[in-house]
Amino acid sequence: MMIEHIKGPEDIKELSIEDLRKLAGEMREIIIETVATNGGHLASNLGSIDLTIALHYVFNSPIDKIIWDVGHQAYAHKLITGRFDRFSTIRKHKGLSGFPKMSESPHDSFGTGHSSTSISAAFGILEGRDQMNEDFKSIAVIGDGAMTAGLAFEGLNHVGHLKKDLIVILNDNEMSISPNVGALSAYLRRMLMGDLYTKFKKETKHFLERIPSVGEPVLKIAKKTEETVKGFIVPGLLFEELGFEYVGPVDGHKIDVLIETLQRFKDFPSPVLIHTITKKGKGYEPAEKNPNIFHGVGPFDIETGSLPSKQTKSYSEIFGSFLTELAKEDSRIVAITAAMTEGTGLSEFVRTFPKKFYDVGIAEPHAVSFAAGLATRGVKPVVAIYSTFLQRSYDEIIHDVCLQNLPVVFAIDRAGIVGDDGPTHNGTFDLSYLRHIPNLVVMAPRDAYEFRCMLKTAVNYNGPIAVRYPRASVVDSDDGKDIRSIPVGKAEVLNEGQDILIIAIGSTVLPALEAAKFIKDAGISAAVINARFVKPLDMELIAGYAHQIRHIITVEENAVSGGFGSAVLEELTKAGIEGKKIKMLGLPDSFIEQGPQNHLRKKYGIDAEGIAREAISLVDNKSATPEVIKHKN
Repeated sequence: MMIEHIKGPEDIKELSIEDLRKLAGEMREIIIETVATNGGHLASNLGSIDLTIALHYVFNSPIDKIIWDVGHQAYAHKLITGRFDRFSTIRKHKGLSGFPKMSESPHDSFGTGHSSTSISAAFGILEGRDQMNEDFKSIAVIGDGAMTAGLAFEGLNHVGHLKKDLIVILNDNEMSISPNVGALSAYLRRMLMGDLYTKFKKETKHFLERIPSVGEPVLKIAKKTEETVKGFIVPGLLFEELGFEYVGPVDGHKIDVLIETLQRFKDFPSPVLIHTITKKGKGYEPAEKNPNIFHGVGPFDIETGSLPSKQTKSYSEIFGSFLTELAKEDSRIVAITAAMTEGTGLSEFVRTFPKKFYDVGIAEPHAVSFAAGLATRGVKPVVAIYSTFLQRSYDEIIHDVCLQNLPVVFAIDRAGIVGDDGPTHNGTFDLSYLRHIPNLVVMAPRDAYEFRCMLKTAVNYNGPIAVRYPRASVVDSDDGKDIRSIPVGKAEVLNEGQDILIIAIGSTVLPALEAAKFIKDAGISAAVINARFVKPLDMELIAGYAHQIRHIITVEENAVSGGFGSAVLEELTKAGIEGKKIKMLGLPDSFIEQGPQNHLRKKYGIDAEGIAREAISLVDNKSATPEVIKHKN
């Protein structure tokens, strides 16, 4: 294979156009085969292969800096930049990252896992170049919906103001700009009503009226011409008003045209935006037909494109289904997400209540402020966003929702260790960054039944409230159970004991119960409390047990710094409970690497064995033997 001999971008610069096309074909096969085995981002990566080849053919990485927005379109970039031999390890523990990572390769000029950062970062790199009197080009590759975020326009505004030589590649993977850049649609419509376009339509109409008998074919031609004007004039005017030289649209799958265009504008002295049109899933029919399904996907069958059948439901699926049921009973409920309809499990809600659903694009801050506005009018907004992406709306949560004590529900998906997507996607900070905000209730379920109860609690609560839940599948055996609201701030005792108190939250509750069974063989009796609420804590219950039991462990799938354990310790101190031996189990003060969830939970000691080991060490001041904490059948 040709790709086996590509050790870096310099190896493709002498290839013919035909060889470059063959290389693109090989890379498509490798990416499909690898993602089918490892899971990963498929459709976006297949769509960007030809563009990636052209960029590395024209520019000189790593001297020239190419910044890949979001990062899930950079698999081909990794293959070209000397990582073919390790590509089979992508997204595996200690393998290649699924995103650009500066510590992984000098060709990864900037780490990206969240969207819409490329223009700002690339411009910062360019200005740093000038400050340090260096000489290279800086290129931002943005697309796949990333232009819907305000941050992208903040960057465009700054670049256009200073008129520096930044190159922006808009990788538009739809046939027009509006679907990809949803937040632009109103502006584009206004431009279509403006003088230039209105004049064109008016003069065309007058011309046609002068023709004695205009037939249907002529009208079709006129309509086609009108659509062409929309596609070629309007986007160009938009970006040129922002200070950019607009180039395009360019076919993003014609390598020769891409190379010619990039070479022509490589040394342009002021900002240039090159608009390329690509197709998500290019070259793999199932991904072309269903780009949303094959955006981020688990292992699948290449021949059929089918995914493995599941015997369990995910928390996301339970959320979407149960919220739909709640909305049937409560007309106030609406659902909001940020370009994650399928990921957050809201597909059923959309089908059932299309007018009560809002996908705001990749614009998490707007989603939260929008929800706050809705809440002022008596609407009950449920904002479903992944934990790692909710970080982007931190100020809006504080200022727009909690300060005004508005009844907004935050459904925080992918909380805790996410797994193979790694540190950019692990949701390990939400308990810490939410629990100190006044007026906000924060809770986490231990299982599917409690999750439904918490959702019901949330939509009935008259104030800001958040429920965080993991990326996990659960056995859903709740049929027939009475779904009831949980009294806010009330914990529950799951196991009685005298030697040690284990206080757990969310996904760590069931492992804590299992640990209590393990340590019973060591003669240790453990009381287990399911806290359910991080804020407010049920200190009446917790303090009652803490007064009686000397050894205490808190367990959470969140950073220990400022998290659930810290909250418990603060409240115990306030209550004057002293002389206790306390251990806080959770995630360390570091970014958690990629890898299987169970492997990482074991590594950081928050699985059942890890909790048991710490309990024995705390009570007996000795290490537990494997025999004591072995799993029972």
